[in-house]
Amino acid sequence: MVKKYSQLYLEARRRFMLLEEEQTASLLARSLLSYVSGKTNEQILSDREQYASEEICQQMETAVSRVMSGEPLAYVLGEWSFYGLTFYIDKNVLIPRDDTCAVTQLAIKRGLYLEQDPRILDLCTGSGCIGIAVAKRVKDASITLADISAEALAVAQKNVQRHQLTQRVTCICADALQKPPQEMGMYDMIISNPPYITTREMKELDRSVKDYEPHLALHGGMDGLDFYRSIAENYTAILKQNGYLCLEYDPSQAEAICQILENHGYKILERVRDYNDRERALLAQLVRKEEN
Repeated sequence: MVKKYSQLYLEARRRFMLLEEEQTASLLARSLLSYVSGKTNEQILSDREQYASEEICQQMETAVSRVMSGEPLAYVLGEWSFYGLTFYIDKNVLIPRDDTCAVTQLAIKRGLYLEQDPRILDLCTGSGCIGIAVAKRVKDASITLADISAEALAVAQKNVQRHQLTQRVTCICADALQKPPQEMGMYDMIISNPPYITTREMKELDRSVKDYEPHLALHGGMDGLDFYRSIAENYTAILKQNGYLCLEYDPSQAEAICQILENHGYKILERVRDYNDRERALLAQLVRKEEN
């Protein structure tokens, strides 16, 4: 049964209001209708009295049902905006969050003052959103996107191509919990938003996260610090003397992470807060290279 665009929007909005506040319900309905129809919000408004095709009506029903069942909107849409850019997203990678803008902005600010043609590593890259955002603004940087998940790297590669960065951004398989591959070479900066959720917190995650987002990209061990310890112990070897390390973390972990880094020859230069005024990222400099 075909319906007008106005009907599709109002019916979806009515269903979402069973779960969400009116403003959020309206946003969800508009986003899904734009996605399935290929129309902008302005076009949908001007075409509101036109009938949508049967295919669009069926796709809208499926999309609304997926969101109503708890699936995150980003996975339904297959893309998400981050730091002013749009990224391809699927269930093999975390959904980029506003919290991560803090470490991204910190890396960009420092990256603009690195020596000419710097090499920057985005470790535990997932969708590649951090490294690609840095590459877009640090125009002379060569960026390596690294992840242990082949499926995540496939998503990152699609985003490299989407943003036309294949000349400066490459993808490589690397495990942040092990020593880096020998062929990686040396870097001026390493950025990472590693898994940092504790074993206890994994059991308490919201269903929309626990049931849909990859646990490989979430679980950071019993205390959530496994990746920070490994990065300091293993990846310091490929960071140039006086090079920089940018890390995202949970606010409760800040002091422990600073101690880990200081024990491995780093000086903490800056600690910054996210949009919710919670400490979220730091910049450290390697001032004492460990002897092998």
